[in-house]
Amino acid sequence: MRVVHVHRIAGIGGSERHLLTLLPALAAQGIETAFVGLDGGGDPAPFYAELERNGIPHRVASVPGLRRALSGYDPDLVHTHLVHADVFGALVAGTTRLVTTKHNDDPFRTGPFRFVERALTRRARAVICITEALARFQVDRVGLPREKVIVVRYGLDEPPPAWSTDSPFDIPEGARVLLGLGRLVPQKGYDVALRAFADVRQRHPDTVLLILGEGPERGSLEQLGRDLGLDDSLLLPGRAGDVAAWLERAELLVHPARWEGFGLVLLEAMLAGLPVIATRVSAIPEIVADGESGLLVPPDDPGALAAALKEVLADGELARRLGEGGRARARSEFSVERMARATVDVYRRALD
Repeated sequence: MRVVHVHRIAGIGGSERHLLTLLPALAAQGIETAFVGLDGGGDPAPFYAELERNGIPHRVASVPGLRRALSGYDPDLVHTHLVHADVFGALVAGTTRLVTTKHNDDPFRTGPFRFVERALTRRARAVICITEALARFQVDRVGLPREKVIVVRYGLDEPPPAWSTDSPFDIPEGARVLLGLGRLVPQKGYDVALRAFADVRQRHPDTVLLILGEGPERGSLEQLGRDLGLDDSLLLPGRAGDVAAWLERAELLVHPARWEGFGLVLLEAMLAGLPVIATRVSAIPEIVADGESGLLVPPDDPGALAAALKEVLADGELARRLGEGGRARARSEFSVERMARATVDVYRRALD
C-alpha cells in the first residue's frame, strides 16, 4: 500500500511534530509512505531535514504543481492534513482515494466554512479525528457524517529530539522555570498565564515564566508583561530547537488554552515527568487526568490558574506524584505503535 501525506509546511508545530512521528511509524508497519509539502513560507527546512533523516521520500510543491507531485508517487491513497491540504488535495487527487485528519476544533470551522468541510468530506473515504472531543465537534457542530469519523489519538514515546542548538537564555541560577510551549496566538491563552504569573510571583519570587513559541501576539504579550511589572521574570525567546532540554529544566508545564485539538506539548511534558497545569477545555481532559497527571482549571480564569500553580510549586510531593502519573499515563495510553496500527486500519477500511 502506497500512501502520500499532504500538508502545508511553514515550520514545526503540533501537526508537523505529529507527522514526524507518524510517517516513520507507518513505514515500520510496511506502508510505502511519502510526503508532499505545500509551500507555506516560514522556515520549513528543519521539518524536511527530519524527513530526510528518517528516510521518508518527500517533495515540495506549489498549489499548481500539487497534481504532478502526487502523480509522481502513484499513490493508492492520499492522506491530507489541515485546511490547505484538504482543499487542494481533494481538488487534484482525481480518482485516488482520500483520507483526511482533523487536528483542531478551531471555531471558524463552525461558521460558513462548515459547508466547505461537508463538501470535502463527501470526497473523503474516512475522517480521522485525534480525540473523542474533536470527533464530537466535527459531527455535532460542523455537521460531518458520523459514519466517516474515526478517532485515532496522537502517539508519542519520548520527548522531541533537538533540531537545532539553542542560544543560551538569560535565566538566573536557581530560578524555578514555569514553561509554556506553543504559538503566541489568542487560542493558547498566554495572556491569562501572564496575569496568573504576576500573582504567583508574589508568593514565589524565584520563579520565571518561559514561553517557547512565536506568533502575532508577541507584541501584546510583551506589553502586558511590562504593565504587570514582570520585568526579567518573563522570557519570550521565540522557538527553541532543543525543547527536551527545557522540559528537563522546567518544574511544570502551564497550558491555559481556550480550545485545543489535542495539545501534543501535553504529552511531551508528561513523558518528561512534568506536572501539567492546563485548562479543562476541548480534548485536554482526555490527555491530562485531573489530579493524577496534572491539575485542570477553567479557561480565562487567572485566579484559578494562579492557585493551581502555587499549589504545585508549594508541594514537592504533589509535583512528584503528578509527574510520575503523567509519565505512566503517556506511555500506556498514547504509544506510537498504537497510533500507527490504528491508522493502518483506517487505510485498509478506506481501500476496501
